[in-house]
Amino acid sequence: MKWLPALFALFAFSALAADISGNWKATAEGPNGSMERTFTFKQEGTKLTGETTSEFTGKSTITDGKVDGDAVTFTIAAKFGDQDIKLSYKGKIAGTEIKFTSEMAGGPGGGSPMQWTAKKM
Repeated sequence: MKWLPALFALFAFSALAADISGNWKATAEGPNGSMERTFTFKQEGTKLTGETTSEFTGKSTITDGKVDGDAVTFTIAAKFGDQDIKLSYKGKIAGTEIKFTSEMAGGPGGGSPMQWTAKKM
């Protein structure tokens, strides 16, 4: 029975969320070709903050971020031309790679979901 507390500690540790803090570079295929976006994630427990930069929308702040096991979700507010847009991201973490889907709200036509692959830099 002495090993039981150690076993519980091991399971509790393995259930913790992955820490994705750091710099990531993501690519996606858009209607006009390949696009890039960089992310600087700051994770504290399950809370995720940071910023992201792309040539189309410039620099944006990551809000409403959460990491739950291997799942990650967050939103960014950005400008695309004269329009304010909100992009919602959800993804799955696999080691040094994250597969994201992003959806735009408030932009021209609402947009269709985009598939991103981010790699830790």
